[in-house]
Amino acid sequence: MIKTLNIVNGTACINIMKEAKIKGDFLPWKDFLHEGPVPAGLSLEELSTIRAKFIASHGLGDFSTIKKDFEIRDQKLKSYKEYDKIILWFEHDLYDQLQMLQILTWFSTQDLSNTELTLICSDKYLGESSVQQIQKLLLYSTPIVEEHLDLAQEAWEAFTSETPKKWASLLTEETEILPFLKGAVYRMLQEYPSTKYGLSRTEYQALQAISDGQSKALNIFKKSQSLEGRKFMGDVLFWKILDNFEAHGVIKKEGANFHLTPLGKEVLEVKKNWLNITNIQRSIGGVTLTNDNLWCWDMKKETIKQYYYSEPLNTLLKVK
Repeated sequence: MIKTLNIVNGTACINIMKEAKIKGDFLPWKDFLHEGPVPAGLSLEELSTIRAKFIASHGLGDFSTIKKDFEIRDQKLKSYKEYDKIILWFEHDLYDQLQMLQILTWFSTQDLSNTELTLICSDKYLGESSVQQIQKLLLYSTPIVEEHLDLAQEAWEAFTSETPKKWASLLTEETEILPFLKGAVYRMLQEYPSTKYGLSRTEYQALQAISDGQSKALNIFKKSQSLEGRKFMGDVLFWKILDNFEAHGVIKKEGANFHLTPLGKEVLEVKKNWLNITNIQRSIGGVTLTNDNLWCWDMKKETIKQYYYSEPLNTLLKVK
């Protein structure tokens, strides 16, 4: 009997996959790599420690427990030679595509001579699929070849770089062998502060949802999600955005309801820039965004550039 390991994005899809009679063991990756530090040049174990610290800092468990979970996960991956076949099941969204890049990059340095490595990339959310849809996906299993591994390695190196230049350059390359990669690259770039508002796309959607009359936290989240072509963000990270807005007086909470403040209206009306209200401290892949290391996304030109913020001029000036 062929022994199979199914690597999936998280635990939510495993029950439906088992119901669909997908054979083999399951390894959920369980990391939202689109948020927090993902520096270059680290071993799997070293990066897992950094990610565990970041995830714990968001109140999603204590560090020792999360680190132990990652250790178990990583050890399972490293035992791949115990399996005849490895199937990577990933969706089209940013959350999944980054996980896929990390795992393919790891496999690119392993001995695969006795391992059948295949990829299933779906434009549907696995956890929301029917039994029949899951079973049908097996028909579209693609053998992973050197070209997959090379592109994944290039993209992962770009994502973990200290600047977003290499990541942005992927938009002009041939990436069809990983059909959803370019969409993930583009969406990640939109999470950088915009030159217009100083807000990331998610921050803008949250503020606009409140401006449009959504006042309950869950409804604000749902409205923001409805604007995503490929949903990728969980609610815990979204609540952090609302907390930050409230802490800086952009929104106000009364009971269970959020309202836009006059300052928040000025941000949406481009009279005030969010970057002039908050001290930015955020990691995206290998990039650490601060007021002194500021990269912004130009929505009109669809380019990423380095800027510094000139408070007296209340404007963004491009670094030459």
